[in-house]
Amino acid sequence: MSVPESYLVECREPVGYLDFARYGPPVHAVVAETTRLLERSAQAGQSTVDDLMRQDLRARSAVARLAGAGADRVALLPNTSTGLFQAASGLVGEVLVARGEFPANTYPWVRGSRARVRWLDPGPVTPEVVRAALTPGVTAVSVSAVDFRTGYRADLGALRDVIGDRVLVVDAIQGFGVVDEPWAAADVVVAGGQKWLRAGWSTGFAVLSDRALERVRPTLSGWTGAIDGGLFNDSLRPPSPDATAWSLTHLSPVAAGALAAAVELVESAGVPALNARIVQRIAELAEAVHAAGGTVVSDRRRSAGILAFRLPDAPSAVVGAALARAGVTATTRADHVRLSPHASTTAETIALVAETLRTTHPAQHRSPAPAPAAPAPVASAPAAPAPAAPVPSAPVPGVLPPDVGTYRRMLVERALAEVGVPVELMRKAHKARVVRYLDDAGLFQVRDSVGHVAAALGVTRFTIYNYLNEIRPRPAPGGASGGTSGSE
Repeated sequence: MSVPESYLVECREPVGYLDFARYGPPVHAVVAETTRLLERSAQAGQSTVDDLMRQDLRARSAVARLAGAGADRVALLPNTSTGLFQAASGLVGEVLVARGEFPANTYPWVRGSRARVRWLDPGPVTPEVVRAALTPGVTAVSVSAVDFRTGYRADLGALRDVIGDRVLVVDAIQGFGVVDEPWAAADVVVAGGQKWLRAGWSTGFAVLSDRALERVRPTLSGWTGAIDGGLFNDSLRPPSPDATAWSLTHLSPVAAGALAAAVELVESAGVPALNARIVQRIAELAEAVHAAGGTVVSDRRRSAGILAFRLPDAPSAVVGAALARAGVTATTRADHVRLSPHASTTAETIALVAETLRTTHPAQHRSPAPAPAAPAPVASAPAAPAPAAPVPSAPVPGVLPPDVGTYRRMLVERALAEVGVPVELMRKAHKARVVRYLDDAGLFQVRDSVGHVAAALGVTRFTIYNYLNEIRPRPAPGGASGGTSGSE
């Protein structure tokens, strides 16, 4: 089963992009439709608003076809969280939620629900786990269709069999459009379109079953969710009997059109074909991890489009930094690196990952050599100033860096690993700790190291000088200064 070329030519992500579980770059069709609708809105006339508002039905109909429901069972929403807060605010009784869920699926039940929360232990929400936790007081179960950490794909059909007539709420953002699930087994299916659907931000929806319409009270229902909401006669009207009751106000018609274009493109390609290509790419990435001596820590039995892995003796921050330098976009967590390919991910991207992982650990690919008291190539390198402090030992035991550049890179990677926070999440204190580590190691006595460290931390050279001024001892009054000067 192959993905149609008509789908692939719509994709525009660069080589090395493997972060669809975080954000899916919109396809050409979405960009073109967004542009068309914005231009149409700029030509304000008597029919402009009415014409644009037709995108609402178009988007709801497209989502309904993919979900196996009717368009009257679909409400358009700006994101997943809004739908989950809608569900949480309208349920009573007791709801089962796993502690390990993505926060979008935990906060609504704690802060916006009348129901009591019973927490399941972190880990896959399997039918067995749910069955063991069920009590007569449980009225609903909330679960992610695909776990954001491990890629575990929940067995929605089996969960429905286990919970019986209770309400099943599903966060579908990590799977809708790329995994072939029995969405009709759920009562509330919510998803944003900015990830696997590649529709851009502020696009999303909820699909409701008859059970949900009967039992989930539409507490967050605005004038667009009321019967004859457009009839302005100074009276409040009851909520609509269908899914539009979940509407607070109109979704942007531009966003609705973008969602419609994205879902229609998925329809044209076919979810089974997209899923098959993603599964193939996941297998190829797993092979690259194993070839580098790594371990896949994500679920492989019921996996979707997420692969999490570790390399031996390498903190995830180091591996993530190496991938980033090679041009690979991934997500770095505290204890693993997450790769998430799409059907459009190219063989070139897979090869780039394989080569980067293969060369991330010099110690695994070179014959061990005795480490000298001080690395001679660095100490004698012409780039080092003549009056420098002794240079510290090589960061990787038993491996002699071949040149100053390699030594500098290895030392920076070791400093990042010691701090243990991905660069994109670092605050000032984390970056200052990296600089302190490198300063103690004598790296800044090697020429051009300030610029190298600044680039690695995503700051300016002047910021590095500021950190050095802050961490180095201040001289006694009248004494020589031991710091460096500069300002950000």
